[in-house]
Order: sequence, then structure tokens, then C-alpha cells
Amino acid sequence: MRKAAWPIPQARASLRLVPPISTMRAMTGSERDPLIGPLLKAVSRSFYLTLRVLPPALRPAISLAYLLARASDTIADTKVVPRERRRELLVRFRGQFEHGVNADDLRLIQSDLAPRQSLSAEKVLLEKLGACFEMLATLPEGDQRRIAELLGVITRGQEDDLVKFPGENERELVAFDTDQQLDDYTYAVAGCVGEFWTKMCVAHLPTLGGWNAAEMTALGIRFGRGLQLTNILRDIPKDLRIGRCYIPRERLAGAGLEPAELLSTAATEKFQPIYHRYLDRILEHLDCGWRYMLAIPRTELRLRLACAWPILIGLKTVALLRKRADVLDPKRHIMIFRGKVYWIILKSSLVGRNDAVMEAWYRQQRAEAAGA
Repeated sequence: MRKAAWPIPQARASLRLVPPISTMRAMTGSERDPLIGPLLKAVSRSFYLTLRVLPPALRPAISLAYLLARASDTIADTKVVPRERRRELLVRFRGQFEHGVNADDLRLIQSDLAPRQSLSAEKVLLEKLGACFEMLATLPEGDQRRIAELLGVITRGQEDDLVKFPGENERELVAFDTDQQLDDYTYAVAGCVGEFWTKMCVAHLPTLGGWNAAEMTALGIRFGRGLQLTNILRDIPKDLRIGRCYIPRERLAGAGLEPAELLSTAATEKFQPIYHRYLDRILEHLDCGWRYMLAIPRTELRLRLACAWPILIGLKTVALLRKRADVLDPKRHIMIFRGKVYWIILKSSLVGRNDAVMEAWYRQQRAEAAGA
């Protein structure tokens, strides 16, 4: 589920992999590589580039965490399955991390959901869940615990999401009430990933020994929130038509608007000031993400690139959103052309170790995104 939920429980699951699945034998490299190679590419879309450039010490565990989170998205998002059944399956999925792997529960998730997938990659992912948990069992205990904690937050958020937004169309539109709910939501969707990412980096990269873990975790959370808030503003018209308004009522009320009014482009003029304030908030979050990137030692170029790419692409997206007047038009389509993405990848790969050049580039792109 691209959009998960609120409020955010601080899950601290204890991962105990019990071996009912073919005794949880050690997975060979030839069995692991298809999971974090072709399958990961098929389900992760643009984020695949970020995962592939990660340092080798981080790539397997973070890639697996992504696959497991994507599987939970698929469970929550399979709309042809009744909502209460999806909630039950999410609980069973989370149980694999909290109580140990249960082959019967995995088969139930697969049989209920795999045949109902419209995308073949998501069907394959569900069919490969057993292999994903076999790979998880081969990871160091600390990585297993961190992945369990992450999936605990994500799946509880997805459950709450199914409750908060009970409809599937614009006639059943529901909105957040407060900015706090929006902040909690963006933590569940992406901020918790920034926290997980930071813990993984500190655990695996000795070059980060000088990091202030608490400070970097806080920056990582805001980094993730900024990326998710970008997705929210980009997708407002589409989300409204599936019953979801992520712009809080308290903000809309200040402009004399009700959530349902956003379904009409006639509300654009009233809504624009709110919209631009949230674009400004994205830039504040991305500033934190950039501080995070610059705190990575220049010797860790791969990790720098994995952080810089989504920020720079995010700035390009915000710049496009800032220029568009049709913010409520369901026909609008916001997309960064592939050539621009490749240019970001090429240039950052060449200058990624040069803080002065990277900072000047960021400031230029930020000014454009701010409408300066």
C-alpha cells in the first residue's frame, strides 16, 4: 500500500523464526539472487536504482525488507478481497515476524491473494513469500530484529488505514482531521523507513562510527516524510476519487473548504495557498534529507548516491507541482522524464564526493522548486 495509516504504534516485535518451512535451510546465492534481482526490479519500479547502488553490506537486507513491505502493501491493497479479510491476513502476515514463521498462514495468504493479482510481479512476490522468509532466516539476528520492527510499524499502519478510509470511491470520501494525523501517517509510510535505514547503516558501516545516531535518525525520518508528502501532493486528484483526502480538515476549514469540494476544479483558487504551504513543508523535509546525505563520509559514495537520487528527483517533482495550476484536475499527469533521471544519476556519480559542488547543485534545484 503506497499510503498506509495512522496512528503509529511503536512496535518492538521479537523475531523468532520457527522452522516449519522446509526446516528453514540456508539459502544459496543462486536462490537469493532472483529475489533481490529480477523480482525486486519488477515490484520496486524507480526505487530499484536506489536499492541497487547501495553498498554490498546493506543491499541484501534492505532489499529483502522492501520486498516484505511490498508484500504487505499487496495484502492491504487487493480490493477484490473484503476489507475485514485483508485486515485478518495482515495480522497473520505480521505474526510471521512476531511469533515465528507459520507455513499454514503463508499458504492461506497465498491462496487468498495470489490468484487475484492483476500484476504478474505482485502475484510472483506472494508466491515467493516462503523464499523471502527463508532468506530472512539467513540474515544476522540484528538485521532480522530491525526488519521485524519495521514490518510491525508498517502492517499496523496498514490495518489502521483500512479502518480510517473505509470506502473505495469519491462518494465515501474521508479526510484526516489534523496535521498530526498527517505526520503520523507519513511516518508509517516512509518516516519509519528512514529510521530503519539509519539503524542498518550504523550497524553495517564502520565508517559511520562518528554519527550521532539520534540526530541522524531524526533527519532520516524527516527525509522519508518529505518523499511521501511529495507523493501525496502529486496524487491528490486520484486519491480523492478512491475515498482518501490526506489534506487535513483543519487546513481546509481555514480556507472555507470541505474535503468533498476538492473533487471540483472550481475549488482550485481557494486550495492553492494550502497546496503551496505543503510544497514548502516538503522542501523543509528535503533539507533534512540533504543534511543526512552530506553527513555520509565521502568514501561511502554508493550510500551518498542512494540518498541523493530520491532527493534530487523529489526536487524536480516539486518544481513541476509548483508550476502547475491544475492541482485538482484528475486528468493531470506529473512525470519526470527518464532523460532527466539519467542526468541526475550521471552527474551525481561524477561529483558525489565533492560537497561544495553537490551543495551548489542542491541550492540551484531547491530554488527552482521553491518558485524563486
